[in-house]
Amino acid sequence: MFNISVLQEPESIDAAVAMLHADSGLRIIAGGTDVLIRIQHGGDGWSQLLSLRKVKELEAISLREDGTIVIGATAPFARIFLDPVIREHLPSLAEAAVSMGGPQIRNVATIGGNICNGAVSGDSASTLFALDALLRLQSQDGERIIPIHEFYAGPGKVHLQPGEMLTAILVPRASYQGTGGHYIKFAMRKAMDIATLGVSVICRVQDGTFSDLRIGLGVAAPVPIRCAEAEAYALGRPVDVATCREIGKLAVKASKARTSWRASKDYREHLIEVLTERAVLEAATRAGGNRAQ
Repeated sequence: MFNISVLQEPESIDAAVAMLHADSGLRIIAGGTDVLIRIQHGGDGWSQLLSLRKVKELEAISLREDGTIVIGATAPFARIFLDPVIREHLPSLAEAAVSMGGPQIRNVATIGGNICNGAVSGDSASTLFALDALLRLQSQDGERIIPIHEFYAGPGKVHLQPGEMLTAILVPRASYQGTGGHYIKFAMRKAMDIATLGVSVICRVQDGTFSDLRIGLGVAAPVPIRCAEAEAYALGRPVDVATCREIGKLAVKASKARTSWRASKDYREHLIEVLTERAVLEAATRAGGNRAQ
């Protein structure tokens, strides 16, 4: 039995925002795969819920005329994986989506919930970091758009203001056009497990050299991170095994890995180095480069 005393079910974004503004005790629930676990374990402050189940506009995935891809906050991972716009333009996000849980979870778990729970292990986070994604946040006072890397405040914490909700993830054309990408999830089980490490790479290749490289890591620090030194090192360098190996080593320097019950610090750093190298090699191949030797 779940201890739920209030359940509001608005049918539009404006109505949802108005309800959040009127009642500061409301907490948002979308797919519920995380929230219901919190309630079941007696999470404080989760008895009054605002469900986004009926706000259908939040589920949409679209491609604007300017090339911006708009992903509604309550789009479930199963839809993201199958969506033709995502598969054509953001295939690494499709890879991340299908790695998330099992089929039953992917049918209900939402990308917005995956972001807003602030979990460093969220399967979408590292890819959205690598894509330089933007978040559209709305409140009674209007909306604001921020880079995703400004949203994470710490383990399980995000910069949502009172009365504010995430409505969409935006990926501008400049972030994905002409790129190749690859996402690797390492977990202790082959399926339905939380990531021990997530690595996502987006890159561009020109004349056999890297002209752009973005590396997003999950579970390598208290929040998802980018690897600025490794990214800068790659620019203008040849797409070969030696370059990719050095990129992997530099990615470790950006991390703040720690020992947990899932893996030791040393093992995580080993994974960061090896999996980053592999992801960069594959992403470069997909970007049109020859498979590195």
